[in-house]
Amino acid sequence: MKTISGIILAAMISGLVISAAEAASSAVVIMYHRFGEAEYPSTNTTLEQLDSHIAELTSGGYSVWPVEKIVTHLGAGRALPDRTVGITIDDGYRSIYTHAWPKFRAAGLPFTVFVATGHIDRGSSKHLTWDQIREMRDAGVSIGHHTVSHLHMPKATAARLDDEISGAHARFEKELGQKPALFAYPYGEASLAVSAKIKRAGFRAAFGQHSGVIGSTGDMFNLPRFAMNETYGDLARLRLAANALPLPVRDVTPANHMIGAANPPATGFTVAANIGSLTTLSCFFSHAGKAQVARLSSRVEVRIDTAFPRGRTRLNCTMPTAEGRWRWYGRQFYRP
Repeated sequence: MKTISGIILAAMISGLVISAAEAASSAVVIMYHRFGEAEYPSTNTTLEQLDSHIAELTSGGYSVWPVEKIVTHLGAGRALPDRTVGITIDDGYRSIYTHAWPKFRAAGLPFTVFVATGHIDRGSSKHLTWDQIREMRDAGVSIGHHTVSHLHMPKATAARLDDEISGAHARFEKELGQKPALFAYPYGEASLAVSAKIKRAGFRAAFGQHSGVIGSTGDMFNLPRFAMNETYGDLARLRLAANALPLPVRDVTPANHMIGAANPPATGFTVAANIGSLTTLSCFFSHAGKAQVARLSSRVEVRIDTAFPRGRTRLNCTMPTAEGRWRWYGRQFYRP
């Protein structure tokens, strides 16, 4: 009969047991949009869900840090606590101010709001005002860049992208006195050209809308976030996301997130050697379900016959660990 130490050793060799170093070099970021707006279920989080999330995140099992602090630590190679979590909210809806901020503030939880400045400037009652943004900023809420008009960036011209970035910068500088350091792609849509432009614009990091754990790749300009909404926002999913671990990959194909003539593209990646056996790895495409996974040592090829539809397609690859946590790698593709 195997000894306990023998079982643990076998699990470590197979990559099912995590190391302290892995946990210290990764973080999970949660993404919200609206709160208590039942007419928009695909982007809304109910107030009951929000209360349960806050209770979980303040239960003592997590370290909820400002997202900028997470980015700074990872960029400098400084260790993070295990189960570090960041909170982000996209688009600047009014319910952030009326519903979410009072609850997060009472719980002492920091968060970042990614603002599309054109939405604020229109003066809609559905969106924040600059006075409300300043009030939250002065109380410690971080404000991020989300373009002017919340456009589909990969299919925009270079000149249009420049206008969107510089135009929002100008509005932030006038209204808040500074430019944001962090960027979030509208709809999570990016391409190699778009990401390069965001990097050249001086941002420190940029976020998509694909599920996954920061630390799975070294790309600070396509960082993953777990989206929460009415359908995919119950307490079980929050726990699954907040406890997730990276699936470290490199040599990712296709390199570009924007899909061209090769459709479906040849998709694959190489997993870090220390992860061990990949027999329990599964991959799923949002438009086609479970994919065929070909494993050649640490190289993984993910295959489907179904072409990607127009718009967004997501890939999620997951793998269980001995502790009941899941390694998670994801990416989002865009077909114009």
